[in-house]
Amino acid sequence: MKQIKIYTDGSCLNNPGFGGWAYILRYKEHEKIGFGAKENTTNNQMELLAIIEALKILKEPCEIELYTDSNLMVRSINEWLETWVKKDFKNKKNVDLWKEYLKFSKDHKIRAFWVKAHNGHIENEKCDKLAREAALNLQKEKNGKD
Repeated sequence: MKQIKIYTDGSCLNNPGFGGWAYILRYKEHEKIGFGAKENTTNNQMELLAIIEALKILKEPCEIELYTDSNLMVRSINEWLETWVKKDFKNKKNVDLWKEYLKFSKDHKIRAFWVKAHNGHIENEKCDKLAREAALNLQKEKNGKD
């Protein structure tokens, strides 16, 4: 299995509000960067969407080290998700996104790691900047049309 590193971040300008997501995916010397934005979303939705979007581009099963500044994402992936599935996501939020995560993660071996936000972690800082800029650009675009 290929060993991949994925760095992600999500941003939201009011929570809920305009949100952005970003990822950096690395395999050996190769790097792919993705980002995007949505309106009327939350920071947790954007955090999860960043992970999903990164997983979507993988073409074969991989061993993945996932780095995020969201402790909720780390604990959900590493500890809680299996139980949520067994209980059919009873009383859980963002079920549609978690089911999408399951669809794109099923072939991979994923271990999530927490990194402290705004603490000089190069990839986290870059993802944070890209996600925030995506959210701001969408906000400007939408506000300019009203």
